[in-house]
Amino acid sequence: MSKAVADQKVLVLSNMKSGLRWSFDDLQKAIAHYWDKTGARVSYQFCHGVDDIRSKSRFAVEDGVDTVLVAGGDGTVNLVGRELMHTPVCLGVIPTGSGNGFARHFAISLNPRSAVKQLAGAQSTLIDVGLVDKNPFFVTCSMAWDARIAEGFQKFPFRGILPYIFAGVQEFLDYSPQPISVETDDGRTYNFPDPLLFTVANLTEFGGGAKIAPDAQPGDGMLELVASRHRDGPKLLANIGRLFNGTLSVLPEVFWTRFRRMTVRRKHSAPIQVDGDLLDAGETIEVEVSPACLNVLVPVVKGT
Repeated sequence: MSKAVADQKVLVLSNMKSGLRWSFDDLQKAIAHYWDKTGARVSYQFCHGVDDIRSKSRFAVEDGVDTVLVAGGDGTVNLVGRELMHTPVCLGVIPTGSGNGFARHFAISLNPRSAVKQLAGAQSTLIDVGLVDKNPFFVTCSMAWDARIAEGFQKFPFRGILPYIFAGVQEFLDYSPQPISVETDDGRTYNFPDPLLFTVANLTEFGGGAKIAPDAQPGDGMLELVASRHRDGPKLLANIGRLFNGTLSVLPEVFWTRFRRMTVRRKHSAPIQVDGDLLDAGETIEVEVSPACLNVLVPVVKGT
């Protein structure tokens, strides 16, 4: 019996508005099969909007919950996870969203029932969290065309990978880059006169299998910046397959570096993408890593 499960007080937070449909009855049956019989004390709550998710997560910490299992997408994971940072409460993710970048990084099954089974035997691991103007992100934060994709995606009445592609093409046609300059905590400076990609990654991918930072490690105390120029867009689009096989960064047109703290400056304020959702941001943006501050349930890899 996994130490992560036995005699634990477990709260299941379910966002049934996530991109993929999976009934609450199916969720409850899976939890009962893999968690209840281990001795875990399981309770359930539905999520109803941003404030409700955050308040229920805060109450879980105050109530002495050991583990919060989140059935939702990366946006819901972000809202819950930020309330569990710097606490002993462990986060478990049952992916029911569109991109599921968090779950994909940790090899959590995209089949919710299989994910529940994996988490019942998972180990608790401390991971880093990125902060953009003090706002946590666990997967990625984007500030150029890659942020506009999220803006376009939110306009679609349905979820999935196809709307991401449509949004990407539409926003690319309408996108006008603005210069970005960067200064890292070790004194390095970089200038991007016409950025197309400008993504800070804590984990490997955007979601949907798109590996923007294939070497990212969640426990190394570092973040990764991946950037490219707008003028190189045609070549990047011609090599879009590399985004999904993890080799995009080998192209000379793709800039890559690691850092702990970074100041971003641009001429105009504009929304940025934070774990799939939009956040208003100004001309100057501070990005940093908060090391080893969130407990996460990570499936045990066989043979290790």
